[in-house]
Amino acid sequence: MFDRIILMQAITSPIKQKSAIPLKSIALPIEHGSWGFVFEPIAAGLLLAPSLPALFITILVTGGFLARQPLKFALADWQQARRLPRTEIAKRFVLIFGGIAAFGLVGSLITAPAVSFIPFVVVAPSVVYLILQDAARQTRNLLPEVLAAIALASSLPAMTLAAGWSLTGSFALWAIMLSRLVPSIIYVRNRLKLEKGKEFSRVSSVASHIAALLVVGVLAYFSLTTFLLIPVMAFLLGRAIFGMSKFRRVARAKIIGIYEVVYGVITVLALVLGYYIGF
Repeated sequence: MFDRIILMQAITSPIKQKSAIPLKSIALPIEHGSWGFVFEPIAAGLLLAPSLPALFITILVTGGFLARQPLKFALADWQQARRLPRTEIAKRFVLIFGGIAAFGLVGSLITAPAVSFIPFVVVAPSVVYLILQDAARQTRNLLPEVLAAIALASSLPAMTLAAGWSLTGSFALWAIMLSRLVPSIIYVRNRLKLEKGKEFSRVSSVASHIAALLVVGVLAYFSLTTFLLIPVMAFLLGRAIFGMSKFRRVARAKIIGIYEVVYGVITVLALVLGYYIGF
């Protein structure tokens, strides 16, 4: 009798299965470059305009950034009407990271002036579009990557506006950050295609860096940014030319992504140093 009860329980009890996808891949973004896209503007904002609202904005943006990866899995499984071991894991992480973002949002609403949220209002349609693209698993295209960079970089003008900066100065910083991020996206996409022997565009990689150099040059001329950024942008242009040439050193995607993070740190340091020394 006892053996029969144990057998019945084994049949009727749900069997716990492990997810075939590593926990880290469900919870955290796998692209090394994406970490730079979120932390470069945050670091610049905290160094240029440190404040309590800036801290809450950091928490808000970081939570939202982290929630995106598990949300992709949760949305995809929901659309396919399937319930996998990874589905529950993804939902838990969405709640955790979403809670962090909510905490940052509440803190920002309490401590930051209303003008600080203008950049977030501007990128709100892009965020909705990105969520829809995530659900459709179309995030590898160029447009979603660029829009994601624009949305993440909005933390920088939000922080400076919270600290009392003008709209002109804050949006100039946004343009500077995008002049660093967008060409990087275009370059990395084409560099990876080149390394894999696929069709690539050398022209778009170089042209986007030339445009970024011109933008920074114009902003520096009108005293809206530091002249220290000009040699940095010129270096990145040279990197794009060399990296897309036959003289380049063959590199794996991970190494290319790490180098982009390093270049981002250099850009932020040049921006902050130039601001504080007044050049």
